[in-house]
Amino acid sequence: MLMVGLTGGIGAGKSTVASMLAARGAVVIDADAIAREVVEPGMPALANLVDRFGPGILRPDGSLDRPALAAVAFVDDETRKELEAITHPMIGEEFLRRVAEAPADAVVVHDVPLLVESKRGFEYGAVIVVEAPLEMRLDRLEARGVARDDARRRIELQATDEDRRKIATWVVDNSGDVGRLEQKISEIWSELERRAAAT
Repeated sequence: MLMVGLTGGIGAGKSTVASMLAARGAVVIDADAIAREVVEPGMPALANLVDRFGPGILRPDGSLDRPALAAVAFVDDETRKELEAITHPMIGEEFLRRVAEAPADAVVVHDVPLLVESKRGFEYGAVIVVEAPLEMRLDRLEARGVARDDARRRIELQATDEDRRKIATWVVDNSGDVGRLEQKISEIWSELERRAAAT
């Protein structure tokens, strides 16, 4: 099994790269998807978030109101760390369970937005970092319904491109040319298969 970290700042287009890797046969474990599952109604993490941030983070049906949580949890480093202290242990547990289920010869891609920030205790055989220019990332986030100022604040709370490059095996430019992106991912995939076969 070859463990591969996949990361990139919000709006960089990491999900596009994850889809391309999955199409080529990678087992992709999406930390964001797990993060959504651990805060569903009835899960302990949701109750803990309400205890810390108040009932205002819930929708009328009892589910998590993500924008309301973001408004109070992404205020500064301290509140962000409190949010992570509640959610990260449960995300990590589910993450490990899914890794254990992957075939022994798989290329397992850990799709982790905050790979640098969370300093997960995995030993990666390679790390792919996805990048795009700041204005393009802001445009993409605005198109998803995130207010531009809020998007900028979230980006500023994340690691810098320079921080991510320090851990990168490959830096992938996702500034819009899909054909070029596909070609780059094909090259990376060939190398990942070679490394997986050697493990």
